[in-house]
Amino acid sequence: MKLRKILEKVARGEISVDEAERLLKIFAVEEIDNLARIDVGRELRRGLPEIIFAEGKTVEELAKIAAEMVNITGRAIISRATKEHMEKLANLIPEDMKLQVHDKARIIIIKRGDFRVDDAGGRVGILAAGTADVPVAEEAKVIAEEMGCQVLTAYDVGAAGIHRLLTPLKDMIAWDVDVLIVVAGREGALPSVVAGMVDVPVIAVPTSSGYGLGSKGLSALMAMLQSCSLGLAVVNIDGGVPAGALASIIANRIAKYRKKAHALFS
Repeated sequence: MKLRKILEKVARGEISVDEAERLLKIFAVEEIDNLARIDVGRELRRGLPEIIFAEGKTVEELAKIAAEMVNITGRAIISRATKEHMEKLANLIPEDMKLQVHDKARIIIIKRGDFRVDDAGGRVGILAAGTADVPVAEEAKVIAEEMGCQVLTAYDVGAAGIHRLLTPLKDMIAWDVDVLIVVAGREGALPSVVAGMVDVPVIAVPTSSGYGLGSKGLSALMAMLQSCSLGLAVVNIDGGVPAGALASIIANRIAKYRKKAHALFS
C-alpha cells in the first residue's frame, strides 16, 4: 500500500491514525530502476534516516538515488563521498534542492527547501584523540545533528597528553550529555580512560590511523574490545556513521522521557 493511499484512507476515516502509523512502519522499500532499494520507512520506524553509501557509485547514480529520496522523504544523506562526488553532484540535482557538503566528514546532504530537522533534545558529546581522528568524529557529529541531537565536541585530547582531556570532559559532564562518542586510533586507549570516569554510555570508535604491527585500526579495535572499563560499546573501524546513529538513538530516547518527566512534574 503506497503512502498516498494510506493518507487517503485516514482522510476518509476508513482507518485510524494508529492503524495508519502501523502501515507506514511496514511501508519500507522504494525501488529505483533496479539501481537501489531505499528504505523510506526507516526513519518513521526506527528514528534513523536512510543513508546512501557513496563508495562504488558514480555521480550520476548518486544524483538519481538522492533526488528520488528527497522527493519521498525531503532529505538524502550521502556518506563516504569522494571529491568528485562533492564537486559534481550539485550540477546534477534539481534546482529546488539544497546541497550541503561536509568535506571533513565526507558527507553530502541534499534537502528539499522546506525540510527542517526537529530538535529531538538528545545531547551527544564527541571526543577525538588526535587530529587524524577528526574526520571520523565529524562523520559521527553530522549524523547525530541530522537526527536532531545537540552535539558538543572536543578534539586532540588523547591519552598521550591526558591533561588535555580533563577540561573538555568536565564541560560535557556539566552540560549533562546523554552519551559520549570517543574516537581514537593507534593504541585506542582514550575510550577506556573516559569510560572509567563518567556515568553515561560510551561508544568507542577505533580509527585506521597508526602504522606497523596492528596498523589500519586493528590495535585500536582489539584494545577497545578488551577494555576493562564497563559501560563501553565498540563499533567498527572508522565507523563514524554507526557511532553517530547509535548515540542518537540512546540520547533521543533519554530526551523523550526527560520531556515526559518534566511535563509530569512541572
